[in-house]
Amino acid sequence: MPQPRKLHDEFFLRAKAEGYAARSAYKLLEIQEKRRILKRGDLVLDLGCFPGSWLQVASELVNPSGMGGGGRVLGIDLQRVEIDLPGNVATLVADAFKTDAKTLLAAIEETKRDRFDVILSDMAPNTSGHGDDFLSARLCDRVLDLCPALLRPGGNVLMKVLEGEPTPEVIKRTKNMFREAGTTKPKASRDVSREIFIWGKGYEPARALVTPKPAGSRVAQPPPPSAAWPDRPAKTPPRGSR
Repeated sequence: MPQPRKLHDEFFLRAKAEGYAARSAYKLLEIQEKRRILKRGDLVLDLGCFPGSWLQVASELVNPSGMGGGGRVLGIDLQRVEIDLPGNVATLVADAFKTDAKTLLAAIEETKRDRFDVILSDMAPNTSGHGDDFLSARLCDRVLDLCPALLRPGGNVLMKVLEGEPTPEVIKRTKNMFREAGTTKPKASRDVSREIFIWGKGYEPARALVTPKPAGSRVAQPPPPSAAWPDRPAKTPPRGSR
């Protein structure tokens, strides 16, 4: 018999105590500790940023203790982020896959940069229990599609995927586009969750242009509109539950 989902675990309680919008903050913090995806001064794009925990963490990492250095974070989501955010964070209510690069970069135009240093994605599809891994893989594929227009050469990517049959193809494509790439599952991920995180460091545009998607596979097809952004129940979940 499956175990009931436990919402109020260690990471939920820590998030409430430490002021993070969700438990997912600790996923990014642990991955950062292992892989150093972000650094001070980076320009970061957070796709599917609601409820804002990754925005909070990224803001701290690119601008530690509010000391300056030019680090900025832009979050985009179909749902408005309601929490208070530091001054080096901007948000857009929009669909990242329908918003052109010029619009995204204009939101942080004072940086005078034409590409992001890091692209983050904690997106997940609306889950049904059937084909969720393919929907999740398609989201990752679309994140990689954005790299030529949005990610600077040498930049990094981090994205969530629900592990399953198409996952190896997404990992393979990431490895073909970046100097280093791999997967990790942080402790803050629930034991019953199929989520893992694919990371890539050292984006190489020339390799990206000649890296094909899996020909004819379901991974290469665009997801239906209902699967474009993270699964959210009708009511807002408790703060720190994500």
